[in-house]
Amino acid sequence: MLNIAVLVSGGGTNLQALIDAQTAGTLHSGRLALVVSSKPGAYALERAGKAGIPALVCSKRELGTQEAFEEAIQHALTEYKIHVIVLAGFLSILSEDFTRQWPGRILNVHPSLIPAFCGKGMYGLKVHEAALGRGVKVTGATVHLVNEIPDGGHILLQKAVEVLPEDTPESLQKRVMENAEWVLLPQAAELLCAKITEGEAFL
Repeated sequence: MLNIAVLVSGGGTNLQALIDAQTAGTLHSGRLALVVSSKPGAYALERAGKAGIPALVCSKRELGTQEAFEEAIQHALTEYKIHVIVLAGFLSILSEDFTRQWPGRILNVHPSLIPAFCGKGMYGLKVHEAALGRGVKVTGATVHLVNEIPDGGHILLQKAVEVLPEDTPESLQKRVMENAEWVLLPQAAELLCAKITEGEAFL
């Protein structure tokens, strides 16, 4: 079984979806072995604690530089013998130097149907504001592999979500999370871990 690290920055709802999938047995080719938060007060740390998952903080603000920040994360990943990384609401962009060390081993969930409303600066409510501003009738979520290009890696799974006439960015965000992100991320984590275990890859 592969060891999975989940990198977070906030409330950890996507982390909870992974925890629930592990409890239900639908995530079984890998186990949640570590949670790393980029923010000291993130509620995701409490979720990890309740689930019995080791958790720690690597704060870029406290560490000072991107290089020191990534070195701290890499040290933790090595210490906990991590095989796969899942970015679940992780608000820091990882450098090419970092992603190059994990080819085909980092997953990210993005709240749109890539290539729509993605790339540098597009995260959180900004994505849903852009979707509503464009007047699209359908949006959704994407789980993809991470490379040096923001939201530019190989797509594993996508799920469409209807946009309603009365939607606000907040209501759309909630529906996309509940109907797409929380469904896709555990599926993709299991898919990737199973592929790696079988000696295959998505590269």
